[in-house]
Amino acid sequence: MYKYKFLKKEPPTSGGFVFIDSDKTEADTSFAVRRRQSDAKKRYPRRFSFFIKSDKMKNMENTITIKTTPKDFFMHLLGFAALYASIVSFLALVFAYIDVTFPDPLSFYYTGSLSQIRLSSSVLLIIFPVFILISWLIARDFAQEPEKRNIKFRKWLIYFTLFVAAITVIVDLITLIFNFYSGELTTRFLLKTLAVLVVALSVFYYYFKDIKQPSSRKSKAVAWLASAVVLTVIIAGFFLVGTPAQQRERKFDEQRINDLQSLQYQIVNYWQNKGKLPADLDLLTDSISGFVAPTDPQTQNSYGYAVKGSLEFELCTNFKTDSNKTSSGRYMPKDMSTAVRAYPYPYQENWEHGVGKTCFERTIDPELYQIKIK
Repeated sequence: MYKYKFLKKEPPTSGGFVFIDSDKTEADTSFAVRRRQSDAKKRYPRRFSFFIKSDKMKNMENTITIKTTPKDFFMHLLGFAALYASIVSFLALVFAYIDVTFPDPLSFYYTGSLSQIRLSSSVLLIIFPVFILISWLIARDFAQEPEKRNIKFRKWLIYFTLFVAAITVIVDLITLIFNFYSGELTTRFLLKTLAVLVVALSVFYYYFKDIKQPSSRKSKAVAWLASAVVLTVIIAGFFLVGTPAQQRERKFDEQRINDLQSLQYQIVNYWQNKGKLPADLDLLTDSISGFVAPTDPQTQNSYGYAVKGSLEFELCTNFKTDSNKTSSGRYMPKDMSTAVRAYPYPYQENWEHGVGKTCFERTIDPELYQIKIK
């Protein structure tokens, strides 16, 4: 005789009844179990139907599809857009720091790097907090509705980010090896390559772990760490480009140099047309061309002008900054002296100045600037 026992536990997918034979061997018992299960399904179709439906419902719960609402769509889209903008601005800022700290003598755009620092810092100051805020709002939704982590649009964005990060790392390493073979591994290049590599790997690792094993505690730690790094990088900009007030003073000095260059050109042109230097700057006024001698942009005082000889004159003004220093007061690198002079105004080697009153003496070369009168 067979002895059967009904277990009142959650039934397996095979049917829900387990029959145990206490007299037969394991092989015989297994055969008997399958046979008795088949008989039980025929005798109790409703009970087995209930168990089968229960299993199907559980499987449906595991594979349920979450609908993407307009709110979810635009929240995730804005979040990842802010992420990409933050990464680009962060790398641009780091690159500008590297260009300023390790200048290239062949580059003529030192002040262009300073402008890049200002622009990237401005973008990062706005975009990164937006990214943190959106990430926090999304995390709050996940805490209330964990199934939203499975939104297809979110997964598409994450895998696209992983793809871009992986491609960036690969291209970055290829470029590194190529430049190594070419013998062009400069400090600037190595630091920029390292910056791209660290950022790309960090983004890849974070989102790879997030999609596999999401953790709100780790996300908060990463957010605090990223915020600290971004804040440190932004603050470093003030030591390189100076405060907004210092930047304003430097722009005033740049305008003064531009005005003096314009006056110098008009004085030389006056000498070429009339064979003598003007006695004062008012004589340069031309109603046809519309030229009027400019004044100091900050004080509105006239620029200093004096005739030193038949071919010699000088232009004077008061400066607020030192042309050999950055806005933060740091001296410009020695190996960049040529590049600094060449931009933003030509022939700046003749316009170097310190703080306070500075006079620039000029001597006209008759062979270079010939008189036009007959």
